[in-house]
Amino acid sequence: MGLQVDSVLQSILLFPIHLVVWLYSVVSFLPWYYMTSAGERKALSTRVKARSTSGLAEGPYRCVDQFECLAKEDLPGKDTLDKLFDYAVQRFGEADCLGTREILSEENEIQPTGKVFKKLILGGYRWLSYNEMDSVVSQFGCGLAALGQQPKSTIAIFCETRAEWMITAQACFRRNFPLVTFYATLGEEAIAFGLNETGVTHLVTSSELLETRLKNVLPNTPKLKHVIFVDQKKVSTDGYAAGISIHSMEAVLELGKLPENEGKAIVKPKPSDLAVVMYTSGSTGRPKGVMIVHRNLIAGMTGQCERIPGLGPNDTYIAYLPLAHVLEMTAEISCVTYGCRIGYSSPQTLSDQSTKIKKGSKGDSSVLRPTVMAAVPEIMDRISKNVMSKVQEMNFIQKTLFTLGYKYKLGQIKNGYDAPICNALLFRKVKKLLGGRVRMMLSGGAPLSPATQRFMNVCFCCPVGQGYGLTETCGAGTITEVADISTGRVGAPLICCEVKLRDWAEGGYTSKDKPNPRGEILIGGPNVTMGYYRNESKNQDFFVDEKGQRWFCTGDVGEVYPDGCLQIVDRKKDLVKLQAGEYVSLGKVESALKNGLLIDNICAYANSEQNYVISFVVPNQKKLTELAKQRNIEGSWEEICTHPEMEREVLKEIKAVAANIKLQRFEIPVKVHLSPEPWTPETGLVTDAFKLRRKEIKNHYLPQIERMYGRN
Repeated sequence: MGLQVDSVLQSILLFPIHLVVWLYSVVSFLPWYYMTSAGERKALSTRVKARSTSGLAEGPYRCVDQFECLAKEDLPGKDTLDKLFDYAVQRFGEADCLGTREILSEENEIQPTGKVFKKLILGGYRWLSYNEMDSVVSQFGCGLAALGQQPKSTIAIFCETRAEWMITAQACFRRNFPLVTFYATLGEEAIAFGLNETGVTHLVTSSELLETRLKNVLPNTPKLKHVIFVDQKKVSTDGYAAGISIHSMEAVLELGKLPENEGKAIVKPKPSDLAVVMYTSGSTGRPKGVMIVHRNLIAGMTGQCERIPGLGPNDTYIAYLPLAHVLEMTAEISCVTYGCRIGYSSPQTLSDQSTKIKKGSKGDSSVLRPTVMAAVPEIMDRISKNVMSKVQEMNFIQKTLFTLGYKYKLGQIKNGYDAPICNALLFRKVKKLLGGRVRMMLSGGAPLSPATQRFMNVCFCCPVGQGYGLTETCGAGTITEVADISTGRVGAPLICCEVKLRDWAEGGYTSKDKPNPRGEILIGGPNVTMGYYRNESKNQDFFVDEKGQRWFCTGDVGEVYPDGCLQIVDRKKDLVKLQAGEYVSLGKVESALKNGLLIDNICAYANSEQNYVISFVVPNQKKLTELAKQRNIEGSWEEICTHPEMEREVLKEIKAVAANIKLQRFEIPVKVHLSPEPWTPETGLVTDAFKLRRKEIKNHYLPQIERMYGRN
């Protein structure tokens, strides 16, 4: 995200030191406990949130608010996705629904390195009302049917997060066209595999992806007949595979308006009908298509929305995560259902200082001013590090003021209270980096470090919830309650599902562990999906119990606390046994070491033929460059990263951070390789949710692995 916050922080910290004394005296004596309902929130935080239905330590654990039976739907009778959308249109008709910023101009900006960055100047948001969206959805569905798309036959979407993605999805849900989704960064081989496996004849995409990614794929997809691009641009149809027709979305909409097409009967879906085949980018091997029926998504969203109090027409959601990820897709469908506005963005335009925003113009957050926001830990880590990096550059007085206010509010939050004057004087303008109105943030996709969670709590003055779920469970599993002041945990089971622990003796995790039971996490409930598309060999992780309930074995290892909340402590695939017999959790090591100021991203590596851990690090360019200057090391960024002394400095910080959080000696990486290139989904080294793709990283850095293990 690359937030540059020096001007913001300096403007809010230039006030006399005597105000600090005044601040402390006021907050010490005013009855904030009563004024902020701290007592009520503290009681909610400490209450028991889930209990074992069997009375056994391994569970299953259910939310105490839905203990007798699991929730299947929030709105009675609205048991399919098309019914949810119809309900929303009837209720919110003329209200704003989907918003997109107009591109006013584009410029190329040449960097000192010679690289050319495209910069945008954007206008305000232009909105489609619910009624207008309903009309477009109807016309597009009619147009797709006129092109030969049949009910219960799959149709694919390969597109960036944008309003047209959600319009396409709603059109497909309404007409019972099962939607096959692909990440926009998925490789060409994986896309061809998914298109052929599902046998789609129609594909919706963008002009950019059509021209840059799909042109080489289409000759290898013999069943594909129609490609629809959603942009209002002219696309040349020359050079595409024979037998494939290229259409604009506008042309398909016009086709859908024709009386002979508009009047055709619609085949409505049933709760048991397939809604989505969601291809996961996967950390290893070929992508898997998760089969999700309508009732799965309805149940999952019922559980998710129960943990977001007050979600409704007064909320604005900023959409920038991949819509092909179940977290983003269910979040947006939920927002549409409950009347929230959705403003579309991207990681490159999210803030005023994002990479595609021209200096001096406004990023999407500043214009949209969202109230609800989802994020992956990678984004939150980046925000935190950029703000704290600027704090380190302040003069002594500024730094002291910020540190005092931060520590005071941190102490208040840990005790269940707030610090309203600190919010007003210190953090009000920091909040404006994300628009100034965010009332809740939700993190998912990977573990969020306690330090980053507390930072976002303090500086952005809102609860930061953590969620845990998988594509195989519709993104539903657990979410922390708003009042929960703990960190490092992912909350209690949602009202739509239950969680059970299964002993994993090899890893040393059992239900008899002290102080809390531990084991592999199993999630059961109506949100558990129907398995993998045409992939019976991989469906062994799903099973149905004696009561007919579906379960999914996650492969993650959890610990259940006395209040029923879950903490993710390990992952079976991330556990490596060293030569001497010690088990190392690579995910645990990485989560701990990412807090180093010199480290932007890290991948730990080990194998059973060796007795020590090594690591690959994407260093913080600014911090490492400054350190290189102090050591009189000159050269390009690539030369700095490959300099042995810089490797030693990063390794020194790794050891210091590891010692501070008390990692075991055998868990601490003893060698490091610095990567000058960041890991992005485009490089193929991380997924779209920024999870590490270990197999790809291992193959990419194989020469470095051999060097660090002394095989060269």
